Amino acid sequence: MTTLDPERQKQAKQYARIKRRLWLVDNILSMFYVLAWLFFGWAISLRDFLLTITTNEWLLVAFYVSVFIGVASILSFPLSYYSGFILPHRFDQSNQTLKDWIVDRLKGLAIGAPIGLILLELFYLALRATGDLWWLWVAGGTLVFSVLMSNLAPILIMPLFNKYVPLGDEHQELADRLMKLAERANTKVRGVFKFDMSRRTKSANAALTGIGNTRRIILGDTLINEFSLDEIETVLAHELGHQVHRDIPLFIAFGTFTTTIGFYLASLGMDWAVNNFGFFAVSDPAAFPALVLILSMYGLLTSPLDNAVSRWRENMADDYALQSTGKGEAFASAFTRLANQNLGEIDPEKWVVFMFYSHPPLGERIEKARNFSV
Repeated sequence: MTTLDPERQKQAKQYARIKRRLWLVDNILSMFYVLAWLFFGWAISLRDFLLTITTNEWLLVAFYVSVFIGVASILSFPLSYYSGFILPHRFDQSNQTLKDWIVDRLKGLAIGAPIGLILLELFYLALRATGDLWWLWVAGGTLVFSVLMSNLAPILIMPLFNKYVPLGDEHQELADRLMKLAERANTKVRGVFKFDMSRRTKSANAALTGIGNTRRIILGDTLINEFSLDEIETVLAHELGHQVHRDIPLFIAFGTFTTTIGFYLASLGMDWAVNNFGFFAVSDPAAFPALVLILSMYGLLTSPLDNAVSRWRENMADDYALQSTGKGEAFASAFTRLANQNLGEIDPEKWVVFMFYSHPPLGERIEKARNFSV
């Protein structure tokens, strides 16, 4: 059976500590950046300057947001480079070349910028057209977008970053096992696919992606190459547990609920900002930094609640994996191997779990599996 590597755990703790510090620095710098726009008058100055170029509302939004986010991206690039490229290489977690890392970022920009701009234009259309109820319309639009992305991302976006191929004859036994596991869970999938995770990282992972006709099982090649068939089966059984417990619609519903509250509170905050910073209206592009600040603060405050709900459902998925496979030792071995391979900290402090963990700590999951009896 796989055992924990003490040296890897030392590295895992150090790695996690550095990432938390980087998260804190990033959030503090982002907060100061947004506050500077509001209190130094940059928000209104940029709006006034853009009005000398165009009075078209759609172009004003596009130009304003492009400048605001573009400057933020340039200022945050050194931190992104360190946390996304230097740090994973320092801890031997990345296989990615600098060229590939840059290409990935450019791909993300090429995909995310047009989608983000369209969503922002629709958002500002709602601000202009729906009056005080804009928050309700925006929350409804967010729900529609979430469902669309859950359905389309596996076939339109994910293949742009990784190559997905059906498991071949060499892994036929594994594919048959996983398909039978899905059948027992009454979950229809299009097949079992391998993707080239090793192009970027040494970490291993598996997932059940998509909804309806786009649902498929995907396995990182790092998982296939390093884990036994029983271990992979328990990892995938955990993912199927989310389907059995209908976690995807639950998370969408819960996310819509918290998002709706967030937008309602943002509507109150934006009314205050209009009165105190001299914006024309809530739909004034100059008020965009205030909106970012309000929603960011709301996200930070509600993050522990989101994580707590996620940990609850992840625990249930673990229980399903153990009960459906009856392979407690394989489950414990798989997650021990994940702790070693992914530099996962097995015993983080309670406040760290409360603030940052969307999954139960690996140590708890391993202990649960070892104590499991059929």
